[in-house]
Amino acid sequence: MNSMDLKQTQVNDTFRSLHFCIFGAGSMAEAIVRGMTEQQLTAPDRIAVINRSNAERLHELQDRYGVTIELTAEAKQKRLAAADIIVLAIKPKDAAAALHDLKPLLRADTLLVSVVAGLSIATMQHIIGSAPIVRTMPNTSSNIGLGATALCCSQEVTAEQKFAAMTMLNAMGIVTEVEEPYLNIVTGLSGSGPAYVYYLMEAMIQAGMEGGLSQEQSHDLTVQTVFGAAEMVRRTGEEPATLRRKVTSPGGTTQAALEVLEQYQFANAMKTAIHRAEARAQEMGEQIGRNME
Repeated sequence: MNSMDLKQTQVNDTFRSLHFCIFGAGSMAEAIVRGMTEQQLTAPDRIAVINRSNAERLHELQDRYGVTIELTAEAKQKRLAAADIIVLAIKPKDAAAALHDLKPLLRADTLLVSVVAGLSIATMQHIIGSAPIVRTMPNTSSNIGLGATALCCSQEVTAEQKFAAMTMLNAMGIVTEVEEPYLNIVTGLSGSGPAYVYYLMEAMIQAGMEGGLSQEQSHDLTVQTVFGAAEMVRRTGEEPATLRRKVTSPGGTTQAALEVLEQYQFANAMKTAIHRAEARAQEMGEQIGRNME
């Protein structure tokens, strides 16, 4: 075992010794729990899940993944105070109250990982002080372990804490680190991105049906086409533009179709849509910040 392997093993042992508390029990909280338990990154009893009132949902997660749940206010506070990593996975409207509740429970070395859309590090630290915070932007594909997540870190986050956060989030798909101002373009690109692909697939399925295919035939062919194209990019490592040129024969059917897309400025429409989502993310973040002042 070389030194790099040894260091990796030591860090992983450290990760497995951490205690996690996930504040919130929605789909993203479940995605994190599912990823860590299915990949056996840590023992399920080291993961606690709490929420404000929905005990039925907590029991569902406990039955499904074997995690610990807490139902009383006192038990929740003890669990939060003992956690090494707290994941804030709640709705933006509930964030201010949750952060005020968390403030007296945080230790100097407690890492807060936020998956709350639009909630900036500065806004969180305005309430809880200069704590180590990792802010993330995942997408809905995280629910099946194929997510794309970006994260940024406050200056208080240590290298070990960042590694732990990335290890946890990597269980849902891929993770990349960006500077905080770029989380808005991440929101426009990958955060909202699945909806663009679904919209494209809707149009493809409809066109197939208009051409005489059954709904099932058109659906199955479209799903496999999109899946295969994405997998082709991933496996070959080639750029989408290169692969597009390879399948576009001069004067052929693909070229004829692409000419129509160019006529309707498909690329410009897509880029404009992504930047509008980016701008909207900025607007929403500013509004959340004002509401929490």
